[in-house]
Amino acid sequence: MISIEITSPPRINYRNGRYEALFKNALEAILGRTENSLGALIMGTDGIAVEQVLSDEGRDLNLDVAAAEFTSLVRNAQRTGTDIGHGRLRELVLSYDDVSVAFRLINNEYFLMLALRPDAVLGRGRFELRKAQLDLVHEFVT
Repeated sequence: MISIEITSPPRINYRNGRYEALFKNALEAILGRTENSLGALIMGTDGIAVEQVLSDEGRDLNLDVAAAEFTSLVRNAQRTGTDIGHGRLRELVLSYDDVSVAFRLINNEYFLMLALRPDAVLGRGRFELRKAQLDLVHEFVT
């Protein structure tokens, strides 16, 4: 006689028809490959976070709140590029005394954000955002 054991599938949060784990894993991979990173987020241009992975220091810096505020900069940069005929915005980088923030657009409505300490390698962070954007673009159909 053959014995078959039936087990329940692992619990995965389901949101908007896509597995939440996909987004969280992508953000964790960015942080894991970018030394001195503070947090990574997937944001909508409406200011609502789709997913976020923050270090303890990133939580202390309220990066989730900052990301919502940065959304207006992304929207304005998108509009400006279109208005002056330079095309779509692909990337935006802001550098402050205590943090650098890189944004990579997934499409016109969603973007990735990566916050880094000043001693981080910004180029590595930008590279990881580009890789994640290429992996995720098919998940965000507008």
